[in-house]
Amino acid sequence: MKRFFKPIEKQGSAKKPSLSPSKQGGENGEAKQEEEDIKKEPLKFVTWNANSLLLRVKNNWPEFSSFISKLDPDIIAIQEVRMPAAGSKGAAKNPAELKDDTSSSREEKQILLRALSSPPFGNYRVWWSLADSKYAGTALLVKKCLRPVKVYFSLDKTASKHEPDGRVILAEFETVRVLNTYVPNNGWKEEANSFQRRRKWDKRLLEFVVQSSDKPLIWCGDLNVSHEDIDVSHPEFFSAAKMNGYVPPNKEDCGQPGFTLSERKRFGEILKEGRLVDAYRYLHKEQDMERGFSWSGHPIGKYRGKRMRIDYFIVSDKLKDRIAACEMHGHGIELEGFYGSDHCPVSLQLSDECKEAN
Repeated sequence: MKRFFKPIEKQGSAKKPSLSPSKQGGENGEAKQEEEDIKKEPLKFVTWNANSLLLRVKNNWPEFSSFISKLDPDIIAIQEVRMPAAGSKGAAKNPAELKDDTSSSREEKQILLRALSSPPFGNYRVWWSLADSKYAGTALLVKKCLRPVKVYFSLDKTASKHEPDGRVILAEFETVRVLNTYVPNNGWKEEANSFQRRRKWDKRLLEFVVQSSDKPLIWCGDLNVSHEDIDVSHPEFFSAAKMNGYVPPNKEDCGQPGFTLSERKRFGEILKEGRLVDAYRYLHKEQDMERGFSWSGHPIGKYRGKRMRIDYFIVSDKLKDRIAACEMHGHGIELEGFYGSDHCPVSLQLSDECKEAN
């Protein structure tokens, strides 16, 4: 989606989770207690396109911190971090680390890291996948009581590879995979190669979900697609939308990016072939004009009141009976509960597998 707000950055490293130095060097009893506190799998999740994490930290952090404290998720997936990767100008970049080679980048990094070390975020480890500039990027915050077996940054699950623009973080746990993605916007024109970029992405995502069926998947993030008519507030408006009067030659590419027939069909194919379930729609069959959308247009202008559901939790079919709740936490055309972004947080809660078995 075109954004109406500005970029942000994130902290953290791609280090494998480990005991803190104080635990490692401390008493055996303390280390043993930490081991006993380790959870087997995450059950509660939040995804949020922050539309610049740094701006949210500067302007909306107390409110968002309060929201996270009350919800107490095991995992927080963030998109549009908008912080540049480490590395000086002209040098190779490290997408797993925040840039800090200039005075301004050091200051911004410090601001972010201070925010993410304060309650409740100090209870989480952070992984980053960042673009070369203040664009796109993702972050994954995982409670320290959870231990991913492995964290990848590409759909190929290649150890050191990051997707272009930092669009993927994949955390593998013993019983489940958690995929955080910021899906490329389809754009308005074929000539800009954005249609082709999105088609390639969807093809790779389809291959990923089909090849990853050995373990349940929880896929979340800004997926930049509204699957059905009830996933937008004004279907006719979005279907007829144009950029500067341009009409793509293929009818299925016409309309608002995220609501073209071609995107919606490919998304449906991914769900079908991957045996995946849209967690929110599984619980909420009817359209909710007040709280049923995750993105809202600018409060001023022709997009005022125009809303879309483009942020999701998609889960493997085998997990659907454990979906206890899936909610969007923003509402209204004045963007209440959006915490300064044009997207609101979306949450998912799964029931405990042991309880389900009983």
